[in-house]
Amino acid sequence: MAGGLFAIDRSFFWELGGYDDGLDVWGGEQYELSFKIWQCGGQMLDVPCSRVGHIYRKFAPFPNPGLGDFVGRNYKRVAEVWMDEYKEYLYMRRPHYRTLEVGNLTEQKSLRKKLECKSFRWFMENVAFDQPKKYPPIEPPDYAKGEIRNGAGELCIDTKFRGQNEKFGLEKCIKDNPNQGGEQQFVLSWHKDIRPAKRSVCFDVSSSEKHAPVVLWNCHGMQG
Repeated sequence: MAGGLFAIDRSFFWELGGYDDGLDVWGGEQYELSFKIWQCGGQMLDVPCSRVGHIYRKFAPFPNPGLGDFVGRNYKRVAEVWMDEYKEYLYMRRPHYRTLEVGNLTEQKSLRKKLECKSFRWFMENVAFDQPKKYPPIEPPDYAKGEIRNGAGELCIDTKFRGQNEKFGLEKCIKDNPNQGGEQQFVLSWHKDIRPAKRSVCFDVSSSEKHAPVVLWNCHGMQG
């Protein structure tokens, strides 16, 4: 849930403590609100046909906008209050979060205890039970990695570090021609898509037209 694009009963909002005053600038409030709504007795509903306006200020209304890794501090603050043992998965992905100073959490932890909120394990098992299928806490290993070679012509797929929606083709294999440049190392990921190594674009087609070319497209986790 976006932290500024929702409707909520005012009395329930304040019963939940409103926004956490310890969150700096932006980032993290969407998770904090979502977690405590579910864990503390509420529920969230999507309203597909709703219309929401979001007005941006011309200036930052914060005294110290963007001071250090404020988003990381916010995420850690939310994790320490609401995620219980699951916070370790966050630290596995972002080890430097462990050293970030998040301020005093006494008020937020007291609120959770006062409202008798459920555990994060309950949230994962009853609300977000489908989440690990696409975002597993620990990513499985990739199926394969290396070059994609046409054995008959001794040619390899080469994406040449191109960007989104750009076509690519076959070139002489770098392994056979060490002085040649290009991008010929690929990964068959656990999502069952093919992507250039260490990049977040995948082989895909950008249209449903017959004989549409294979291009590089932002990876979506639903295969190519």
